[in-house]
Amino acid sequence: MIENFPFYLSLILAIVFIIMIANKIRVAYPVLLVVAGLLISFIPNVPVIRIDPELIFIIFLPPLLYEAAWAISWKELWKWRRIIGSFAFVVVFLTATTVAFVANHFIPGFSLALGFLLGGIVSPPDAVSAGAILKFVKVQKRLSSILEGESLLNDASSLIIFRFAMIAVATGQFIWQDAVFSFSWMLIGGIGIGLIIGWLFMKGHKLLPTDANMDTILTIVAPYLMYIAAEEAHSSGVLAVVSGGLLLSNNRHNFLSTSSRLRGLNVWESLSFVLNGLVFILIGLDLPEITSGLGEVSIYAAVGYGLLVTAVLIVVRILSAYGAVVVTLIARNFITVADNRSPGFKAPILLGWTGMRGVVSLAAALSIPVKLYPDGPDFPQRNLILFITFIVILTTLLVQGLTLPYLIRKMEIPSYNDHLPEDEAEELIRREMAKMTLEHLRKNHSGLLEKSIFLQQIHEKWKGKVEKDSDIKLSSEIKEAYLDILNAQRAWLIEQNYDKKQHFDEDLIRRHLVKIDLEEERLSLIH
Repeated sequence: MIENFPFYLSLILAIVFIIMIANKIRVAYPVLLVVAGLLISFIPNVPVIRIDPELIFIIFLPPLLYEAAWAISWKELWKWRRIIGSFAFVVVFLTATTVAFVANHFIPGFSLALGFLLGGIVSPPDAVSAGAILKFVKVQKRLSSILEGESLLNDASSLIIFRFAMIAVATGQFIWQDAVFSFSWMLIGGIGIGLIIGWLFMKGHKLLPTDANMDTILTIVAPYLMYIAAEEAHSSGVLAVVSGGLLLSNNRHNFLSTSSRLRGLNVWESLSFVLNGLVFILIGLDLPEITSGLGEVSIYAAVGYGLLVTAVLIVVRILSAYGAVVVTLIARNFITVADNRSPGFKAPILLGWTGMRGVVSLAAALSIPVKLYPDGPDFPQRNLILFITFIVILTTLLVQGLTLPYLIRKMEIPSYNDHLPEDEAEELIRREMAKMTLEHLRKNHSGLLEKSIFLQQIHEKWKGKVEKDSDIKLSSEIKEAYLDILNAQRAWLIEQNYDKKQHFDEDLIRRHLVKIDLEEERLSLIH
């Protein structure tokens, strides 16, 4: 390990360089990283990378899921909960089932149980890839919200299918009663454990005398503890991290200080940047080991099987997207749906084309044991499953990843007006928050307003006059008054976020909340 440290260090530098190139040429960085890893693996004397699946499941997966849970809007997640739930659970199950029957029929030596095993591995799309691609194109908020929400949950459902298929392959039988009980415990237990640990961390942040550094460290420890505790209880570690992360994210202003929120934001952006980069370049680097294990299966036949499975995944996802539209159009006659309007034929194609596969699929495939049981026979078709998984990841990243931006621009999906236009919302927030601030200042601090130049400047600022900040000393009384104003602004913004009449995009609300945090941090530096 230590002798390869310079190589791993150079990988980090290569990742930074490749992502700079990707941003320059406006290509999603996961695509370039996988290709770069593939090319590096062919360089003579390059250390052979053997990816331990536990490394990905334990080291990489919890923080990446946790960061995604903090970034997603709970408001959007709840609004589109039905379509997100259908894609994260129903579509994943349909995809795994279809792959199982296709593999059983077309790939020699594949039983139905092995087909379900492969289906569970390749069924969940990768959120990081889609997010990296959508960064370069303007896409409707509802589409990005659905993709983000789906990606938080589909890993759990696919890994549950994977576990049951592993049991069926190893034992040769599948007991439905046990499967239903296990599935229920994985869902309920995973969510429950995540919420309990999240609540304990929230109380710990509030009651313990922590500072910004300690709070940031605790946020890094939290997802690992949630994941490990749930897995030890034989429930879903993915759902534990997601549920706990959502709980903490939506209460961040209740238990984290301003400094902790700002510092944690910077730390988590850097951490997720490095972890995502490493994962995708490692996928490419692992190809030689995967190829060497094919044995009697020719490379051409294995590639053909991989392309067949990839085609099945794409077709099933697109058909499922249209199926979701049909179900919604029927269901709106009986229940309240998020949007009564028909999305047309373009949006389902776009949603269906965002099915790039990535880290979870590779980790699941690698976690297949070499032996069925200790001192037993080799696990059937393990190497072929690994190779097919790699082909699926590579093909979806290259084909769908490179064509998705073009498809988005070409299809010209109409605006659904789910939220106010950003410039209009920005102006409305600024004006209404100014009115609220002036009213709060006059009502609660009128006495101090007459005596304090600083508060008078704040008063004038929110009346629309621009004044250069003065380097003046502030008494503790004036600081407390200004902090009270900032807290009132923060509470007003959070209230507006959940006001159904306003239709504000939560990303815009969060940007304003960060501005208030920065202003509060600036105030702490004034003596």
